[in-house]
This record gives sequence, C-alpha cells and structure tokens, in this order.
Amino acid sequence: MLRVLGSARRCSKGLSRRALLQTGALGLCGVAGAKWPRNGLANEDSNTANLPGFGRAKRCLVLYVYGAWSQLDTFDPKPDAPAEIRGEFDAIESCISGVRVCEHLPLSARVLDRCTLVRSMSHPWNIHSASYTLTGNPNTELIEGRQRHPDQWPYLGSVVDYLTAQGDLRPPIRGTPTNVMLPWRQSLFARPNKRSGTFGGFLGTSFDPLWTEFHGEAPLGDPFRAITPEGRFQFGAGDADGITLDTLDTRRSLLTQLEAQRAHLQRASSVTSYTRQREFALDFLATSKVRDALRIDREALSLREDYGMTLFGQACLSARRLLEADVKFVTVVWDEYGQTDESWDTHYDHHSRMKGYLLPSFDKAFSTLLTDLDTRGLLDDTLVLCLSEHGRTPHFDITSSGAPGRGHWSRAYSQIFAGAGIPGGRTIGATDATAAEVTDRPIDPKDILCTAYHLLGIDARRELLMSPSRTVPLVSGGTIVRELLG
Repeated sequence: MLRVLGSARRCSKGLSRRALLQTGALGLCGVAGAKWPRNGLANEDSNTANLPGFGRAKRCLVLYVYGAWSQLDTFDPKPDAPAEIRGEFDAIESCISGVRVCEHLPLSARVLDRCTLVRSMSHPWNIHSASYTLTGNPNTELIEGRQRHPDQWPYLGSVVDYLTAQGDLRPPIRGTPTNVMLPWRQSLFARPNKRSGTFGGFLGTSFDPLWTEFHGEAPLGDPFRAITPEGRFQFGAGDADGITLDTLDTRRSLLTQLEAQRAHLQRASSVTSYTRQREFALDFLATSKVRDALRIDREALSLREDYGMTLFGQACLSARRLLEADVKFVTVVWDEYGQTDESWDTHYDHHSRMKGYLLPSFDKAFSTLLTDLDTRGLLDDTLVLCLSEHGRTPHFDITSSGAPGRGHWSRAYSQIFAGAGIPGGRTIGATDATAAEVTDRPIDPKDILCTAYHLLGIDARRELLMSPSRTVPLVSGGTIVRELLG
C-alpha cells in the first residue's frame, strides 16, 4: 500500500503542519516581514484592462508537466528531418488543418480545435527553470534548486490567493480554499527534494498551495504509471464523511489553548498569518463541498478510465471536480517520482518511456479533461495552462544509464492553452526544420504569465512589497500575447 502524504514541514517550536491541520489550524505559517499594503502598488497608469479578455477567467487550471517534454515528440514533430533528429515516432494529422502531432497523441489531436498551440516558446535558461516559468523571477539560475530561498517570488496561484485574501479579487465562498495543488507538494518524492516554483515565495508559506495527499496502490511502482481504482486524494485535515460538531468543538477548544500562546507565536515571522489560517481552517472543516470534490469514487468508472487510471489522470479528474466546487485556482503537477531524470526528464530511454506511459497517459487525461470541461460548461470561463519549463534537444545524447535520450533545450518548445476565450484551433509561432530554433513569433514564459494575469483580471505590472524597502513586479518584463485573447 502506497501512502503518499503531503508536506511534513515543521513550524516554529516543533509544531508539525500535520498536527496543526488536525487541530484545524491548517498550516500555521505566515508571511515574513512587514504588513502588506492592501492594494500592493498597482500601476494606476495601466491600460491593459482595455485589451480583450480582461477578467474573463473566473478559474484557472495549471497542468504542469515537470521535467520538460520534447517538442519533437509531442506537438512539433518534424517528419521530414533526418532520423537522428526526428526519432522513432511518426506524425499524424490533428483536427487543425495542416497541423501534425506525435502519433502517440491521437486523442489530443482531436481536441486541438479547443486549444491554441504555441510552438515558439523560448528563453535563455537551459535548466529546470520552474521558478522562471511559474513566477517570472529573473534570477532563476541562482535560486532554482532552493525552494525556500528568500529571493523566491510567489507562484501564480499564490499571487491569486494573496490578492483574493486582500480583497482585490472576488472573494471565495466561505470555507473554500483559493489555491489547491494535486497530487502533493511539488518535488516531495523526488531525490533530491529541491524543485521550486509552486510555493508562496516571499509572501510566506501561508500562501503556498493547499496540497492534497494521495493514498493508494501503485502496482507498477510509480503512481504516474498506474494506480488502482481504490486510490484517493484527501486534504491533510481528512476528507472522511460525517465530521461532527463535537469534533469541531474539540478542535475549537484546542485552538483556544493555542491562542493562549499567540503572543509568542506572533514573534515568529513564520506564523504571522496565524489568525487568517485559523479562521480559514474552521470554515474549511465545517464545509463538505470541497472535501467531497475529492471523492472521485463517486464518478462513473467509465469516466475515470477515460481519464486514465494513473496519478495524473485521476488528479485531472479531481481538478475538474474542485473547479466545479468553486476553487479558483487548481494545479496538477506531473512530478518527478524517485530519482532525478525520471518521468518527462528523458535523458535516457527516451523512446521507451515516451511511448510506454508518458505520452499515452497524458493523451488520455488531457483530451478527456478538455472534453469534460467543455461539456459541463466550464471551459468558457476556466483558463487552462498546460506548461513545461523547456523543450529537449533535437539530437540524441548517448548516456551510460540506458538507451539514448534528449537533453535540455530552452531555445524552442511547445505549450498548450485553452478556455477563458482563448481561440480554438489556432497555432502560434514556428520553429526551423529540426525544432531547434524559433523562426516566427518567439514567446517567453514571462509573456504567458502576463497573459494569464490579464485573463484573471490582474495587471501584471502591479508591484508587491518584498521587504520593507523593496518592491518587485508580479512579472519582471514580458508582454501580453494578444493572439491568446481571442
């Protein structure tokens, strides 16, 4: 039995996050530093709100494919390139005229009419630049492997959470978290456990996503390859039915005892948001709607199988249910599981891993998710960002650890976007004959962040207070990709 848990992070004086969850305190961690200005330092001269689509997205779903997929073996194949470049896979036609994709993505090929495919992503950081991709931090090379470095900027979802808490965005339904991540905290089961990008950054740990836990069996060892139908997600506070008023009263009593120590707690910078988290926790524990959203066993088995009986597939199904339960921002991470160079980081055994489980599992989950969102009327105002931090080399690397693989390549790669008015059936940008260089419309990850903020109703040029003497913009540079606005 695999028991995949959330963060075991410890707070001040040895209180574990789990212990505080069990008393209803839900992450007794807070923003380090001075009190934040209610309106940040928004640029009052901004005219980006006049562009189409401002605030169109009522929800956001990020599918983060960590490790970085190959553009050649997914959405930018080059069937006329030499065999040593194009690799073993053939290309097939998609539902967009003239647009081919990898033969192992037949289901995704049928739903591209709901998407805009960007083939011209490019940036200078040829590393696993999750921080750059997800926060826009320009110093990614210095801090990438340091999750809690004080110069880390907040994740896109954490900014949305912060601005919602400040009252600058539409407040959530009482008891509903704003920023949830599945299946667990990023990099929790990777060795080394160091990846960054999806955390609260300088906003503090209280603006980390609310991570789920996964409990279930992985018959092939890696839950991203396969899980059994009994597998389930839950929040650290538990998702069992029938939480009683007596239980809540007991937890309130425990919190009252903790309150007696509040003066001490407030002196610790890591717990300055105690009151916010305490109130949120009590609301959350008394509300079953969001916890019930994780009950994927209530879905028809046929639909679950359409998503794929894998960790990514079932997390995508859970994400759709969370969006229906009014969670504003949901992230699904296809994470490393085990040693470095696993999952999509295909430095070795590239073809066998891609066709064996990576491409088929993504294909089922992504295509079913888009169809499901569309059928349920959610796609019109849900922004879907399918992101990866870079592409992979056109040539193959020969390694001592197995069959040839592809290395890191940030100069040209592909990403997919849908929902919230993003045009369907459109392709932006192009690469050369070997998918090595962008030849038309280069787009930087900062441009995507600016566009996402715009669609969520946020001016990306706005600034936040990083320390009492320093402000930083939500995105350092970048421009809105107007072709994504419809």
